[in-house]
Amino acid sequence: MTAGFQLDALDLAALLCSRVCHDVINPVGAIVNGLEVLEDEDDASMKAFALDLIKKSSRTASARLQFARIAFGAAGSAGSSIDLGDAENVARGFIQDDKVTLKWSAPRVFMPKNKVKLLLNLLVVAGSTIPRGGSIDARVTGDAEAPTFDILALGSHSRIPAGLTSLLAGEPESGTLDSHAIQPYYAGLISRAASMAVRVQAVDGGVRIGATPA
Repeated sequence: MTAGFQLDALDLAALLCSRVCHDVINPVGAIVNGLEVLEDEDDASMKAFALDLIKKSSRTASARLQFARIAFGAAGSAGSSIDLGDAENVARGFIQDDKVTLKWSAPRVFMPKNKVKLLLNLLVVAGSTIPRGGSIDARVTGDAEAPTFDILALGSHSRIPAGLTSLLAGEPESGTLDSHAIQPYYAGLISRAASMAVRVQAVDGGVRIGATPA
């Protein structure tokens, strides 16, 4: 079914670019700050701190860009497939940190590009349901051409963000989109392109997100 709300292609591209910039601006800014400290400070401990900040921030920026390349970008020619092992690597780099742990259970197979993009975008959605951190358990079962995704996010103060279900369905409640709402809306676009149906439900201590062949 085609959603009634239609977003101009230029607006979609602009909002997705804003989303990617939002994800990388903090680590890039930290790299700049670290370089300024190295340039201005003579204290050895401060220089060591700056180097550590630059290293950590560089890894974070790289991980977020690698994730965006698959989750939001073309990541290959039209009709290509993506290795789920590569998807796991970029997902861990993007999601797993001091606040969130990622458990991954999936076969090491090549899967149609849009289905992998959907899986990664649903992991981002899952992260938004545990604002204070916790764990995300992602499971992929079934045939590579018709998989089933089951993602369980557990954490204190877990909740389904307001308007999430509508955004996934392609019908933003406000009738407009901004850079914060574009990611779940885009996940919904990908789900329909991949012929998969997404469901979101609150469970004890968390939120479960599933996707099955439509």
